[in-house]
Amino acid sequence: MNILVCAAQVPFARGGAEMLAEGLIEALNARGHRAEIVALPFQWQPHTELFKSALAWRLLDLKMANGVRVDRIIATKFPSYAAQHPHKIVWLVHQYRQAYDWYGTPLSEFTPTPEHQKTREQIFQLDTRTLSEAQARYAISKNVAARLKRFNALDATPLYPPPRLGGKFYAGEYGDYVLYVGRLDRAKRIDLLLRALASAPTQKKQGRAVIAGTGAEEGALKRLAHTLHIADRVEFLGYVDDARVPELYANARAVFYAPVDEDYGFAAVEALMAGRPVITTDDAGGVLEFIEDGLDGWVTSVEIPEIAQTLSRAFESGERCRALGQAGRERVQAISWGAVVEALTA
Repeated sequence: MNILVCAAQVPFARGGAEMLAEGLIEALNARGHRAEIVALPFQWQPHTELFKSALAWRLLDLKMANGVRVDRIIATKFPSYAAQHPHKIVWLVHQYRQAYDWYGTPLSEFTPTPEHQKTREQIFQLDTRTLSEAQARYAISKNVAARLKRFNALDATPLYPPPRLGGKFYAGEYGDYVLYVGRLDRAKRIDLLLRALASAPTQKKQGRAVIAGTGAEEGALKRLAHTLHIADRVEFLGYVDDARVPELYANARAVFYAPVDEDYGFAAVEALMAGRPVITTDDAGGVLEFIEDGLDGWVTSVEIPEIAQTLSRAFESGERCRALGQAGRERVQAISWGAVVEALTA
């Protein structure tokens, strides 16, 4: 089939949604389809831009492309699913979370004003209408599907995406560092790792943290490491290319990944594929679909002393980390592009 994958793109930003779209294109083409990404720039300030972005998708004629019939489109995140097509499939990455589950929290720019409340209601109406047009709806996790059901009364089937480098992860030695891989932004809460690393008792100060990624919080996190007097135990790698990522996972003692109610959590799946236990929190959302406390990682509260204690456990026992990591590898074996392509092209 000729398939277009619709992906909203924030210029100069790259994260899990972009990697998901690229991985899907590669998987579709590898299995005999002809697939391309259609991406439109996305802006959200002022809030009128949200609806302009949705309208831009709505006005596209995606039934034909350069004289070639488009058999179906696969929409991913807001507002790409506003696009129209006789055979529209949605594989929902996330909606505009500032208007949904982040509303009323510091992570949302919406305030409880009549104007913002009206905008929020209009987003709900837009999403319910355009998502209900899909011939089939999938979500990248049970967590995303549950949000869609809660706010829009629409069902979606969970369909887990594999990491783009899924076939390249391997288990190496259990080194002396806890790893974080991903964007450095507020919702990922990398500061919890730094604060926990600094709060261990003096006689138990051990191990270090390696942080791979860039983002808006990079400067603040570096300053925090200096303030906490652990700058010599924290390595900020910045952008890391694909060739090095599997090696970083392979030799970590454990992986820290504790975002706020994450949609899915590629980093957790990557860690398990590399046989690394994951340290996360009990409010991490989609991450908890893969991590069970004491089975393939540790699930703590967001309290720093508890996270610090868990870090100490990881640093004190490489064998314990090995046992948890092996259980994790078995847990994610069934996640494959073959299963994804089969569902989305059925």
